[in-house]
Amino acid sequence: MKALTFDLEEERLKDEIRKRGAKRVLFQLPEGLKAEGPRLASVAEKMGAVAFVSADPCYGACDLAVQEAESLGADLLVHYGHSEMMPQQRVPTIYIEAKTTLSVKPAVKKALSLLKPWKHLGLVTTLQHVDMLGEARTTLLEAGKSVAVGDAGQLKYAGQVTGCDYSNATAILKDVDAFLFVGGGRFHALGVALATSKPTVAADPYERRAYSVGNEVRKVLKQRWASIHEALKAQSFGVLIGLKSGQKRIEEAMRIRDRLEKKGKKATLLTMREVTPEALMQFPTIDSLVNTACPRIALDYADKFRRPVLTVNEALVIVGELTWEELLKRGWFED
Repeated sequence: MKALTFDLEEERLKDEIRKRGAKRVLFQLPEGLKAEGPRLASVAEKMGAVAFVSADPCYGACDLAVQEAESLGADLLVHYGHSEMMPQQRVPTIYIEAKTTLSVKPAVKKALSLLKPWKHLGLVTTLQHVDMLGEARTTLLEAGKSVAVGDAGQLKYAGQVTGCDYSNATAILKDVDAFLFVGGGRFHALGVALATSKPTVAADPYERRAYSVGNEVRKVLKQRWASIHEALKAQSFGVLIGLKSGQKRIEEAMRIRDRLEKKGKKATLLTMREVTPEALMQFPTIDSLVNTACPRIALDYADKFRRPVLTVNEALVIVGELTWEELLKRGWFED
């Protein structure tokens, strides 16, 4: 992904620094935009501010660098690449969405051959391409498809999905036969398929290509069934609580702990800022883990852990509140 295809709103950045009188500015950027950090820092420094660029991973708007900003004495946090997920009052924060005007039409046209079996399509995308959904929709309509774009009200834009929120896709499940995801990479397209249990095709505007994620979905489902099956034999569980600002779900973790203990399991609440296999190796007596932080940890990095790591919905299978078949219908992400 080339950073130059994104609108980094440098004039707005200058205006915000000027009107706020910011003296120390912390920039937080996702991986695809980090290369622009030094240049953005120079913009801030020309405005008379001291600029810091966070080199830590940034997983989304749920991963806001508030503690980092506080420790640096920053009076402005500039978060790139995501829309606001939750208000926070501790450090003044602006969100620069870094949208792109890159045409999605070539990739959507290439997706048409893969979408032939289905008439009624759901259309979803990431924040960067929400302004291009109209172009994608027109291309599909001209090909004789019907198109639905969900707006569940949980995200800023209709049709928008994030790594853990697919409510705009699940909101239109009854109206569509399959989904077209417009965006780069397989991460979100796979998430759409897992959240909806519907065929999903991705149209990548950066590489101008299209592909189905069906084979990857089948691989993930086999792996998830294996994790659940292994966790059913576990006697000791660790329930993970993420400490990142948008991932802290203490009450949910306590409910899962209580449900496990009612089933005769031992359950310990573990708090973590970064959920890593290395950190969890320090707890050898724990047989299985339930993750209440980002659900993508269990789905995308399962092979890196030496024991089962379950999502919240998968844990409900362990305690007998869901069957595997019900899990397939509900999906792996909580709306």
